[in-house]
Amino acid sequence: MMYTITPPTLLSKLARTPEMTRLKDIGMHCGCDYANFPVYDHVRCHYTRHMHSVEVANIVWNFTQDITQAVAGLLHDIATPAFAHTIDFLNGDYLTQESTEGKTANFIEGSTEIVTLLKQHGIKVADVCNYSNYPIADNNTPLLSADRLEYTLGNGYIVYNMDVGEIQAIYDDLTVVKNENNINELCFKSIQAAREFVDLSQKNSHLFVSDDDRFAMQYLSDIIQTAIEYKVITFDDLYTTETTVIKRLKDDNRTCNMWDTYTKISAVLAADTKNPNIYSVNIPAKKRYINPLVLTNTGPQRISDIDETIGEKINEFLALDFNRWLYASTP
Repeated sequence: MMYTITPPTLLSKLARTPEMTRLKDIGMHCGCDYANFPVYDHVRCHYTRHMHSVEVANIVWNFTQDITQAVAGLLHDIATPAFAHTIDFLNGDYLTQESTEGKTANFIEGSTEIVTLLKQHGIKVADVCNYSNYPIADNNTPLLSADRLEYTLGNGYIVYNMDVGEIQAIYDDLTVVKNENNINELCFKSIQAAREFVDLSQKNSHLFVSDDDRFAMQYLSDIIQTAIEYKVITFDDLYTTETTVIKRLKDDNRTCNMWDTYTKISAVLAADTKNPNIYSVNIPAKKRYINPLVLTNTGPQRISDIDETIGEKINEFLALDFNRWLYASTP
């Protein structure tokens, strides 16, 4: 997709630093795509945090022309551990999934190359350690930001095999307006593009809270916890790469068997009560959804306010009940 024309050279230089290139081996799907779920059978490529970060920066630059904001967008996932939000599950933070974000400043400040590049361009480290300071880059759910826009369109292309032209048309329909709180926000110019985007984002919303995803992230976090207890890996090893962590899991017979079982999980089944004889979990979910703005004759409005069907679908999603016990089905 063409998210911006001729991005600043600084973004490319920062994206090539070791701290950022590590993200080429950190996936966007939190390790769920290492299992055998059908949804990942026909992905176009491995969707990485590096791809996501670069495109978030390009989107921010396209709509702000502000290099500091774009750099903050680029660096926002620099501290993401192996298997990403699965480690939030390890930390017991499955509802907000923010426990892994605290190391961002440490990673930036610990990189001589990044600090030098920022200094050369007159950018203060403190100004790029939290992309949530910039509403085009990040804002509160259910508003539309560059981060949510990118992973929605990214999954559209990589997981759902949407045509590039369809995705580009959605992106090209966006502009920036002041929202109901007088804060800058991405906004669709046409209701048709907004509807197409919401259809896609709702696919993602249901994927992210699916029984498959919730079970996989808890199961994988338990494998990681066991590996740490066995001293197969350390917590710090999670800040290397997924390839490194997986190799260490496979090099120990105990965790190798656990990893092998995980990769064979093809479906997740549910029951009302816990079966004490099998591994099962009852786990809630962070409900991610987007309710974007659309330009109308009377100004920007939330699409849920002008499309009753979308409003109903959002409410149905928010009402989902996850109080059930999940267990794996393998071939």
